[in-house]
Amino acid sequence: MGYKFSFEKLEVWQMARLMVKKVYQITENFPGKEQFGLTNQMRRAAVSVCANIAEGATRNSAKEQAYFTSIAYGSLLELLSHMIISADLNFISEEILVDFRATVQPLSVKINNLRTSQINSIPMKSQDNSRL
Repeated sequence: MGYKFSFEKLEVWQMARLMVKKVYQITENFPGKEQFGLTNQMRRAAVSVCANIAEGATRNSAKEQAYFTSIAYGSLLELLSHMIISADLNFISEEILVDFRATVQPLSVKINNLRTSQINSIPMKSQDNSRL
């Protein structure tokens, strides 16, 4: 495969990448009328988790890294909300929702742990002025 960028080595990014694949598989069976509705929103939110983890990994300051990690976490919860709504609308079964929650839960913990680590490495003076 060759050279790997730093974000590719992160377990949290690898988990998010697998989640993206799962979201694409789940939304494949959504009604055609949802192609530009929930299907699109869910796929974009899933990809956003990966993209923001990757972008954060490229930043030099811990404060910037934590900012992008926070966005990744928000996208993850947005995606979970969309899954819940999809179950409400009978686009997915309760079983699929339960399985998806089992994917989201450990990923959310990893993202939060990464963010906490990033925030803890911000110099105290910067933390006071932080809007994270």
